[in-house]
Amino acid sequence: MAAALVVIDVQQGLLPPSRPAYRGTEVVARIAALLVRARARRVPIFHVQHDGGPGHVLARGSAGWALHDAVRPIAGEPVIEKRHCSAFQDTDLHERLVRAGIDKIVIAGLQTEYCVDTTCRAASALGFRITLAADAHTTFDTSVLSAAQIIAHHNHTLDGFVALAAAAEIDF
Repeated sequence: MAAALVVIDVQQGLLPPSRPAYRGTEVVARIAALLVRARARRVPIFHVQHDGGPGHVLARGSAGWALHDAVRPIAGEPVIEKRHCSAFQDTDLHERLVRAGIDKIVIAGLQTEYCVDTTCRAASALGFRITLAADAHTTFDTSVLSAAQIIAHHNHTLDGFVALAAAAEIDF
């Protein structure tokens, strides 16, 4: 069996200069470096793109819908379009991974407490071994918790059924 990289929702609408994600520039750079290593090793890569529906910042076809320039797919890398937090719900991601013989996935992207967390949990329920790039996912401050607290909390609560690793330490 083999590994794959799943990059979740690194879209223009989640990375606006007017409301930067916590350490967003650093996180995008780490994800871009993961992509370079995965491509060099010919690891399958799956990009996930969220459609928030009409009027949403991530509405299909809007400026926010576009994947960030630093992590754009290259020829042959599929983009999985989704409308739910889980990259598996109502998509063909599971089938594609199974067809490719994938049993381990590395996950990175946005937003920590929504699509990253939910996709990790769904992948675990489907029997995949998961490595979460602990420093290559991010989110925004809320009225209750800072983004740093949200990220630390999710790394803590996901630890145990996902392996945590710094992006630079992930060697497919």
